[in-house]
Amino acid sequence: QVQLVESGGGLVQPGGSLGLSCVVSGSIFGIYAMGWYRQAPGKQRELVATFTNGDITNYADSVKGRFTISRDNAKNTLYLQMNSLKPEDTAVYYCKVVTFTKVYWGQGTQVTVSS
Repeated sequence: QVQLVESGGGLVQPGGSLGLSCVVSGSIFGIYAMGWYRQAPGKQRELVATFTNGDITNYADSVKGRFTISRDNAKNTLYLQMNSLKPEDTAVYYCKVVTFTKVYWGQGTQVTVSS
């Protein structure tokens, strides 16, 4: 059974940093994309940062220069380092893995940026 488990969310002041992790367990074949999405209250879920076709990264304009996506294949873990956080970054952050036949989501982790 495939599971994606996020961790690392929490409360941080504006300008602060947080690091998120997503551990992927179970057997997944044919991955061609993986990444982070977020959903703020009353808004649609949106792309934050992704890997596609191997190591090609894509970032939302709103996080470019502040967030960095990375992964450790040996640990089956995806990371998101978030710096210079803003109140508008407040959302539930989800990990997503896409294969040629299925899409997997984690349960989400809350990130709140507030003073």
